[in-house]
Amino acid sequence: MNYVQMKKISVLILFMGTMLFGQSDEKILITKALDDWHAAAGSADFDTYFGLMTEDAVFIGTDATENWQRDEFINYAKPHFDKGRAWNFTAVERNIYVNGEANIAWFDELLDTQMKICRGSGVLKKVNGKWKIAHYVLSIAVPNENVDELVKLKGEKDSLLLKQLKMN
Repeated sequence: MNYVQMKKISVLILFMGTMLFGQSDEKILITKALDDWHAAAGSADFDTYFGLMTEDAVFIGTDATENWQRDEFINYAKPHFDKGRAWNFTAVERNIYVNGEANIAWFDELLDTQMKICRGSGVLKKVNGKWKIAHYVLSIAVPNENVDELVKLKGEKDSLLLKQLKMN
């Protein structure tokens, strides 16, 4: 291998290391934003909680009717925060993925909640140098062996909602 080839390989290794290191830094910042967001709900810190969301954020809750634009979600959540108790979610497992430009990230997480294990997933955008939640989906994790039981439990209500949705 000649000097020019070795130089190209060295530059490539340095570039790849910088990219990986940069992504690690971003993942640390994203983890902090998500942890701070969950902690803000747990301590009923309304301003911090909604400050960590984009202006056009969407929150999708566990109920099929819960698909809220940020302002709708604020209206739902404010009374809970005003009582000094919102919800308390703690991530116990999380996977984070960052695009090449390091301005969009997506994630999934398992959460310890008052509803037992839930799954959160979503998208973050970098806004003015800070990671903010743009889209969040919360779902209750149901063991496969309990799905039939759950379907029976929610069957009637789901049938009514499906009928209504199909009419729209």
